[in-house]
Amino acid sequence: MEEKNQSFSFKKEMSAETFVFPIIFLAFFGIFVYNMGLANTLNTMMNTAYRLLIDTVLYITAVCVIMGAVSALFSEFGFVSLANRLLRPLMRPIYKLPGAAALGVVTTFLSDNPAILALTDDHHFRHYFKKYEFPALTNLGTAFGMGLIVCTYMYSLSPKMGVSLGPAVGVGLLGAVIGSIVSTRIMLIFTKKYFGEHADEEYDAANMGVTPKDMRPIRSGGVGSRVIAALLEGGHSGVKLGMSIIPGVLIICTIVLMLINGPSDSGEYTGAAYEGIKLIPMLAEKIDFIIKPLFGFTSPEAIGIPVTALGAAGAAMSLTANLATSKLIGPGDIAVFTSMCMCWSGYLSTHASMMDSLGCKDLIGKAITSHTIGGLAAGISAHWIYVLISNLF
Repeated sequence: MEEKNQSFSFKKEMSAETFVFPIIFLAFFGIFVYNMGLANTLNTMMNTAYRLLIDTVLYITAVCVIMGAVSALFSEFGFVSLANRLLRPLMRPIYKLPGAAALGVVTTFLSDNPAILALTDDHHFRHYFKKYEFPALTNLGTAFGMGLIVCTYMYSLSPKMGVSLGPAVGVGLLGAVIGSIVSTRIMLIFTKKYFGEHADEEYDAANMGVTPKDMRPIRSGGVGSRVIAALLEGGHSGVKLGMSIIPGVLIICTIVLMLINGPSDSGEYTGAAYEGIKLIPMLAEKIDFIIKPLFGFTSPEAIGIPVTALGAAGAAMSLTANLATSKLIGPGDIAVFTSMCMCWSGYLSTHASMMDSLGCKDLIGKAITSHTIGGLAAGISAHWIYVLISNLF
């Protein structure tokens, strides 16, 4: 029997999990050791975590600082309020979110998933959301993460594939939008149930205080001082957000990448960063008979793209170029890749840290479940929309 004490619970000192957990942990760790060797496994873990810290976390921190400054400026001079007014009729029926949420779509599309965190750290932005709506911003933002980069990169493969990929990329973008709607709405079902009778309360009421109707808070001083203050305070919040995601990115992403990637180019394990045992792609190949009708992949190798996108969209895009050179994919595959790389965009390695930053750790599992379904819906819809358009034209 457990006795609760504030945020902690107590359990008997010796219980079943005391003995079961070490067995499960050693078995999981043993899978890597069996394939890679103990020394290579430990070296790859440390090297991957280090490269993620330098190449990924610092980049994300830079994005958070810049977008934090921009979002603070938008909030200070009323752009968030304007967006909420103008886009409310569109966002509410489609996503069941306030119009201000559209800023999250724009910022993540132009940069990366964590850019949504810079907005969510702004008290005035939070003011537009109810308690159950706010956590769903993780799903909405992630669905459009790296959107501009993904679309541009996929289209740039046109010369390599000998055909214009504009229609395929456009269909992929539409598929990602469909996936974002599915993911966000499912998440809202989970969050409304989680918050229960408090679901419809304003998310940040305690910090905002009483805001007069049709008014917004501003900083004191003239226009120039307000600009500087907004930029610096927004950038400072971006630094804190960037630091807060370090544990999630380093721990979760290291595990995911080691499950997705294979050995070095030589086929041997060297202990270098980003090596792995390719367990997830191997399991995916076992269900190719299910995947083929849903996504219409030209070759079995194509499944590696969306699987890799689970951990990192950038890595998935680099694999796409190799498949295009080998003539293993067609325009229909590009449509599916665009939708799934954009909708998933490494959510397994960022969702945990993003939800933690929003103070919603209890909903991490729900967010991942919702987004898994949303990404599958994105890929399936992109495939069948492309088939329909191809047959019509």
